[in-house]
Amino acid sequence: MASEYEMSVNDYIAIIKHHALLLILSFVVILGVSVAVALTIPPIYESSGTILVESQQISPDLVAANNNTFADERIEVIRQRVMTREHLEGIIDKYNLFASQSRPLSVTEKIDEMRNAITVSLVSAAVKGRGEVTIAFRLGFEHRQPEIANKVANELVTLFLDENIKQRTERASETTEFLTQEADKLRVELEALENRLADFKQAHSNALPEHQELRMNMLSRAETELKEVDRDYKAAREELRFNELEVSAASAGVAVKPGATGAAAEQPQDLGSLKAEYTRLLSLYTEAHPDVRAVKRKIAALESVKGVGGGAGAPVSLEVAKAQARVAASETRMQSLADQKQEILRKIDAYEAQILETPQVERGLVTLMRDHDNARKKYEEIRTKEMGAKISESLEEENKAERFVLLESPLMPEKPVRPNRKKVVAMGFVLAPVGAGALVMLLEMLSQRVRGVEALGSVVGRRVLVSIPYIHTKAELARRRKWRALVIVGAVVIIAISLVLLHFFYMPLDLLVFRTLGRFA
Repeated sequence: MASEYEMSVNDYIAIIKHHALLLILSFVVILGVSVAVALTIPPIYESSGTILVESQQISPDLVAANNNTFADERIEVIRQRVMTREHLEGIIDKYNLFASQSRPLSVTEKIDEMRNAITVSLVSAAVKGRGEVTIAFRLGFEHRQPEIANKVANELVTLFLDENIKQRTERASETTEFLTQEADKLRVELEALENRLADFKQAHSNALPEHQELRMNMLSRAETELKEVDRDYKAAREELRFNELEVSAASAGVAVKPGATGAAAEQPQDLGSLKAEYTRLLSLYTEAHPDVRAVKRKIAALESVKGVGGGAGAPVSLEVAKAQARVAASETRMQSLADQKQEILRKIDAYEAQILETPQVERGLVTLMRDHDNARKKYEEIRTKEMGAKISESLEEENKAERFVLLESPLMPEKPVRPNRKKVVAMGFVLAPVGAGALVMLLEMLSQRVRGVEALGSVVGRRVLVSIPYIHTKAELARRRKWRALVIVGAVVIIAISLVLLHFFYMPLDLLVFRTLGRFA
């Protein structure tokens, strides 16, 4: 019965011997291909410069800058501005880049190739209280020719520095211009509010809240004057009655003492009034009553006076004339006092109306004052910001704010950055035996050959009693010696090639031997 046969070490050795030529050829081919690839890949040179992000020279506590964005953000913005199609196309035409390609490239493909060839790497440092902060960045360009790489790198560095100054100056100018425009708008608005406030105060000048106490005092003074005028008016009226009595007495030839009081001074002195008073008294008393008889005598005296004065050419006594003059003066004074009283009443009405109007005026005034104060505060705030923006603009123009400083100019590259030929050759040394072994294993898996006695027994399912070994002919032996010599020569050649590669691509052999001996010494 057939069973699964497990190959022994001798079987593996037999396979290696059988495919020795294939192993050697595969190893040599793979190693040769790796060496050829390492030698034929065109070198890529990189020229790079370092730009330092220098902080503001003047203390931010004294002068604050307008551009407060992070350095890496500004670097990225500048990179996008520099790597525009217009800039890159100008550099490509100036240095005739990508002209040596195997196939002609379109403008878009050239721009994409150049963008891939530009490298921007940030240099960060840990700052206490701020974490990782970008302090510098490296700008490089890769090309097959070191001279072109160096020229283009210098061109890019110049563009970065110029674009940074341009961007910061434009931003500062735009900020200043914007704040100036806003300040002008607020100034116009503030002037309009001031005009409205002045017109409102002028229209309601008599009812302004700040004059309320003055109006109250004036109202109190007017009321006091009214009381005084009213008192004077009553006194003048009493004086007029007394003067009329004097006129009546003088006309009747009766002397009345100045300042007389009593019923004669208090009762009406004209004829109509006396008759009315007489009628009233008769309704209360009889004709024998003293008051009735006194009024009756006065009526008779006045009627006799009028009879005497009514005659043509009757002379008027001096006392009557004086009494009549005093009556006229009293009447004039009473009229003046009455006019003063009316004037004071008008003033009182006006003051009361103004006092009642003051709360409404105050509400309107408070609204206008609030709007005016808010506009004034905004205007002052914008003016302060405008002044700060102008100072920041001066900092940018004088290059005193945060700036980019070229720390290291791009130098002419001495060695290519790609490809790493040592790694390619070392990879060839690793892939050569692996590839050769994989090829032999594939052939053995596809082969149906039976190797050895044990393999034959596992195939037929029976035990092999006798095995006749392979008998080599003289020709086969000669061929084996020949192949052995070829293998030795091939090994020597491979070793020689390896030593040459080590000498030229890794390290000179004398230096390698010296270092090796130094480690064991």
